[in-house]
Amino acid sequence: MSATSDMFAPPVNRAMKVLDRSFFQKTVPISAARIFSPRDISRCRKELESSKDLPSLNLSRAMLVRPDPDATRAQSGGKCILLKPEILHNDITTWSPGLRHLESSGALGVIPYSLSLDYSSYTYADIMNAIIEPSDEPDELPTGFAQAGHVAHLNLRSKYLPHKHLIATVLADKNPHVRTVIHKLDDVGAENAFRTFKYEVLHGPDDMAVTLNEQGCTFSFDFSRVYWNSRLHTEHERMARGVFASGDAICDVMAGIGPFAVPAGKKKCFVYANDLNPDSFRYLNDAIRINKVGDYVRSFNDDGHAFIRTATADLLQSRYKVDIMPKTKPPRNRSKSRAPVVAPLKTLVQPRIFAHYVMNLPASAITFLPNFVGLYSNVPGVSRDEIRELLGKHGYPMIHVYCFSTKSDDNVAETKEICDEISRQLKCEITPETPELVVYDVRDVAPKKRMFCASFRLPEEVAFREV
Repeated sequence: MSATSDMFAPPVNRAMKVLDRSFFQKTVPISAARIFSPRDISRCRKELESSKDLPSLNLSRAMLVRPDPDATRAQSGGKCILLKPEILHNDITTWSPGLRHLESSGALGVIPYSLSLDYSSYTYADIMNAIIEPSDEPDELPTGFAQAGHVAHLNLRSKYLPHKHLIATVLADKNPHVRTVIHKLDDVGAENAFRTFKYEVLHGPDDMAVTLNEQGCTFSFDFSRVYWNSRLHTEHERMARGVFASGDAICDVMAGIGPFAVPAGKKKCFVYANDLNPDSFRYLNDAIRINKVGDYVRSFNDDGHAFIRTATADLLQSRYKVDIMPKTKPPRNRSKSRAPVVAPLKTLVQPRIFAHYVMNLPASAITFLPNFVGLYSNVPGVSRDEIRELLGKHGYPMIHVYCFSTKSDDNVAETKEICDEISRQLKCEITPETPELVVYDVRDVAPKKRMFCASFRLPEEVAFREV
């Protein structure tokens, strides 16, 4: 830490066990530009910023424009602008040419200023560095957390567990939308197949009923009973906006509460959304209702292995369509019996072939791939010739399977490893050179672990293999 940075750093107390907000008070002697006319505040600030006379440090909530330290001036609305610590009010040689010009023109004067800092002036990271002994290892401080509605979810390393309540309290203080802070006690999916986890409340009420918005969709659920990861919002958006097309039929095998399915329904995709967890199924139905996508999203509560085949067979035999009606309001004085017949703007016909299968269960989704072997070889009520005709029209489906692997700078080794495992599961060679094969780097989940999405088109040899 530089000497200038140290001037603004909060007082240090490594022995603090219970948060004492009053401890973090400090007065820093600096200089300020006294603005003589209120109409010059904006202009002076811009010119001082241009001449690099403003503090470059992040003073958090300590705003640069402050009331004049002279009480009489302050009462009449007088303001001053804080200057960087290197500028001395009584040494013009420390002033920039821009500051000198503003002073000589009568727009401002340079005065001493006592900057009072307190707990509210500092960021979460500032307070953590003042409480917890720093480490030589990078990214050691527990700064990251996932948030679902008002709940912040921490994964603390063992060395920080003695400070867990302090950390949680400061985190809630510095994030106004956080009311409850929890700490995960086991690995997601380690205790059950529903990817829920045991947790400990570190701060706030044990209230896990959350409501949040993602991609313009509202989701309300009990965070303790279903799987939700807000850090996947970019991936949800990538698929819904960049991969799925309006009118596509999509099979979401492990849909959870619908972060892929519901936005896809908003896009007028036809979605078969399934999850094994009864609570996820219930909240998925709530999301379908709340977001008014019932015309496009169907929910299921089945085992994913079986669902891949049953959903495929059901769609092949479907004859479903949705009329897109114009948005009109009938006259108030017209009875329903006399209301005119309104023709649909267009009709969307649900395809009989899924364009995409999504399997977001990275710990085990890749082991579901054998269910695609012989997917079209013996579908009750639909001939193989008819299926081939439909595939000729729509194309073979894309499979998007999520998985974990190691991490490297170029993901070359990881891509090959994932392709090898896909090949083993399908008993069909899939390589990094396979056309349309993409292994997408989703996110880091641990120092040596990364989440990927492997997307590839279902090979014809696999789809019609006799089983």
